[in-house]
Amino acid sequence: MKDALALHRWLLAHQVHHEIVRLPRPMTCAEELPETVFAAAGRCLMVTVLDVTTRVGSEVVIAVTTPVSSPPRPGIVGGLLGARQVRPAPAHVVNAATDYADGLVCPLLLPAALPMFIDDRLHADDELLYTPTGERHTALAMRALDLLAVLPGKMVDLRGTRPRGSRAAVARRH
Repeated sequence: MKDALALHRWLLAHQVHHEIVRLPRPMTCAEELPETVFAAAGRCLMVTVLDVTTRVGSEVVIAVTTPVSSPPRPGIVGGLLGARQVRPAPAHVVNAATDYADGLVCPLLLPAALPMFIDDRLHADDELLYTPTGERHTALAMRALDLLAVLPGKMVDLRGTRPRGSRAAVARRH
């Protein structure tokens, strides 16, 4: 399993400024990060691993990075991907697909074969962001600009809203 030391070494090798934060108490999942590091939920990130059944029936696993305040909704992800079904992956699938402990997945150092989607609500600014490190007693603190510069994946709109005049809205009316 990957841990804070693996992240620290990788970030040092890539000359990325960061801090490994020792937590005042252990956490069991990324949703506990805001109260543990005393930061807004919009500044704490989580990675959700989803099982996706495509329209042709094949199964794929994807990762979605979002603020803790806005976890991804499977229906929106399914609509974005044109998938038949999207559901949270079981713990053993998360562990195998990411090499991190379930609930404590960091968006960095994920396998290249794992498709990653990043919520476009994450802005490249000078604010600190916090992510799990795969360990219960530490978190990773980085400037948003630095994290987004090294974060692999595709930025997507996970809000699930469409403009009123969109093609899909027009097609539904007729």
